[in-house]
Amino acid sequence: MKRFDLRHLKSNFYDKMGELIDTRLERGEVGIFLFEKGEHENVAKSAAYVKDRGHLLMNSLQFNHVDWTIVVKKV
Repeated sequence: MKRFDLRHLKSNFYDKMGELIDTRLERGEVGIFLFEKGEHENVAKSAAYVKDRGHLLMNSLQFNHVDWTIVVKKV
């Protein structure tokens, strides 16, 4: 399991998240991604992004008032 902090990217974290899933996670490995929620649409878009890439979204939860965490399993 690996943790990635993408908060510094604000709402532009999708490409970096995809890159990290592709290059830093092994098949079957779980990654925890922390990003700035910003508009709530980022939460729904991140879930759709993971699903569209064929991976498993295991959890999605608010970390604090500003940040969101998703847990992704690479398949």
